[in-house]
Amino acid sequence: MTPETRPPQDAVTVRQLRLGVGAVGLALPVGLVAGHLIATGRLTLLDSLSGYYHTEMRDVFVGALCAVGVFLISYRYRWPDDVLGTVAGLLAVVVALFPTTMGAQVGTVSRGDRLVGVVHQVAAAGLFVLLAVFCLVLFTRPDRAGVPPRPMAVRFYRACGGIILLAILLALASTQLPADVRHTLKPVLWCETVAVFAFGAAWVAKSDALLRAAGDGSKDPGEAPRDLVA
Repeated sequence: MTPETRPPQDAVTVRQLRLGVGAVGLALPVGLVAGHLIATGRLTLLDSLSGYYHTEMRDVFVGALCAVGVFLISYRYRWPDDVLGTVAGLLAVVVALFPTTMGAQVGTVSRGDRLVGVVHQVAAAGLFVLLAVFCLVLFTRPDRAGVPPRPMAVRFYRACGGIILLAILLALASTQLPADVRHTLKPVLWCETVAVFAFGAAWVAKSDALLRAAGDGSKDPGEAPRDLVA
């Protein structure tokens, strides 16, 4: 790749941030479950991903969400991507630092803990909604050069956004199930996992990291930069 065909540095930075956000999202559910398995020697699924805060995987959970938060706050592409990215990043940090009461030991939850848990739930819901907005609205728009995304990519991003929203609704609806059914089926855990995988997959695809080398090398030096997977 010659200097003339190499993409601008800001484009590279945006791609790397997208890849970072997506990679952490894809790795988080697997890392939490596998790490807990290694630490305890048995496979134990909790009632939610956030519940792993109260296990040996606390540092992994908090660190991963803070990393996503920093990536999103640092994400700069255009308005309103910048604003929504900053808000979503702040919400991710709040989710990390304000733990849920789900998974806490019985009898150890105070009134203050419950308030913190409410903050966690509201921040988590807001974060997932914004991540769905990225998939449904921002990722499906033409890029800064005015080049529209490919139809297949648009369908993929919309599918990811729809999955995130559906997962949120199902998780909320599952709170009406009897406690023993929720504990057995763990609907919140599965809904959160599916939503996190969907958002991670969308951001990894948007980074177009796998196609960047071939695409940039074949472009006309005078052609406006564009996202190959966008």
